[in-house]
Parts: sequence; C-alpha cells; structure tokens
Amino acid sequence: MSLQSLAAALLLPPLLFVLVALAAPLLMRRRWCVTLLVMASMVGVLLLATPFVAGKLRTSLERHVVGAIPSGSDPRAIVILAAEAAPLADGGIVPGPLSLERLEAGARLARRAGLPVLITGGPLSADAPPIAEVMAGTLKEVFGIIPRWVETAARDTAENARNSAALLGREGISAAYIVTHGWHMPRSVEAFGRTGLVVFPFPTRISRNPDGRVTDWIPRPDHLAESWFMIREWAGLVLYRLRDG
Repeated sequence: MSLQSLAAALLLPPLLFVLVALAAPLLMRRRWCVTLLVMASMVGVLLLATPFVAGKLRTSLERHVVGAIPSGSDPRAIVILAAEAAPLADGGIVPGPLSLERLEAGARLARRAGLPVLITGGPLSADAPPIAEVMAGTLKEVFGIIPRWVETAARDTAENARNSAALLGREGISAAYIVTHGWHMPRSVEAFGRTGLVVFPFPTRISRNPDGRVTDWIPRPDHLAESWFMIREWAGLVLYRLRDG
C-alpha cells in the first residue's frame, strides 16, 4: 500500500471517526467530553452508512458533470480510465466491477462514435500486471473492440491524464471523450484539463439523488464504503487545487 493510500484510509472518515473514538479516553480527562466525542463519532459513522448521506455526497460530485460539454472542438478519441481488478482462483486477475462498468460504457460509445480507444492504468500492486492491459484483453474478448493505445504506467488520475494526453498529442489529437464514473469525473476533468486536452465527459451512469424517503435513512455497510469513496474524491479535488493552484 502506498503512503497516499494509507493516508486516505486513516485520515478520512469513517475510519477517522473510529480512531477518534478509540483515542478519546486516552487523550481527554473529563468523562463527559469523552462520552460526547465517542457518541459524535459513532453518529458520524452511522450517518455515512445511510443511503441519504452517501447519495448526497455522490450527487454533489455528479452534478458538476451534467452539461459540462465543451464547444469548438470535436473529440477524436475515447479515453477509458482504469479502476480496480478482481483476483481469480488460478492467480490471474480480471477487471473489477468498476473497471467493467467503464469498459461497457467505453465500448458502447466506441460503437456509436466510431472513435479509437485508449485505456490507461498502471499496476495496482508490485507483482500485478498493469490494469490497462487486463482491461484491454477484456475489451477485445468480451466487447469485440481492440484499443489503439494501452497506457500502462499511470499510478493515479493525474498520471492517467498526463500520460494519455502525451500519447494522443503525438498523433495530433487535442480533444477526447473521458469515460469514468460520474463521481470520479470532476477530478478526472480537472486533471485532464491541466494537460490542455479538451475533455468531453462520458460518465458510466448518474445515480438517483436521495429525497429523504424512509429507506434512505437505513444504514448499510456498502453505503459506508460509498461515502468513503466520495469523501476521497472531494479530498483529491481539494488537493489538486492546493497543489497546482
């Protein structure tokens, strides 16, 4: 695990709330303060596990994608951003659910637009093949589309953008569709925009905006994970703007 991944796991909710609750008895002398801090942390974890909070965090990112279509250029390529991998019993790996959703969306767009495809993503661990190579094989075998470019060095979204823009730039391509999830699109557009590439967002899907119905307030573990993903995306956006100005 990289230092960046470790920091994201420890310093962002919900694990941050758990660590605060565990540390409170050690750092605070007044019992009522400890009780208040522990209760607040547990309430925070419960709220992040609800479909309402997770959904609001997600739609706060996705709303920036809708209508974000540039003018003055026509896209001449499709860039599919890699996500995660899933291990097989024989030791191999295949695209994980998020990567597979992006491949499906990219394949659908490629058939409709007739544009060449670039897949970008480096190794997810020291002993793993680049995820872009794995996704390229699936794109060919499952969807019948052979990518023109396979970028295998990128370790994060910023490198996805820089490396992809460099590959496309060598062929005179200055505008492209970007295929990723709606909640990941704002950070992707920010990163690709800094390379000078004109970006046409093509999100895999836009989810329902929770309206506060009863079922939106029932905590579930999968929504806790979703909240963490959304908080990480916002943290990444803030980091990009602080670091790059």
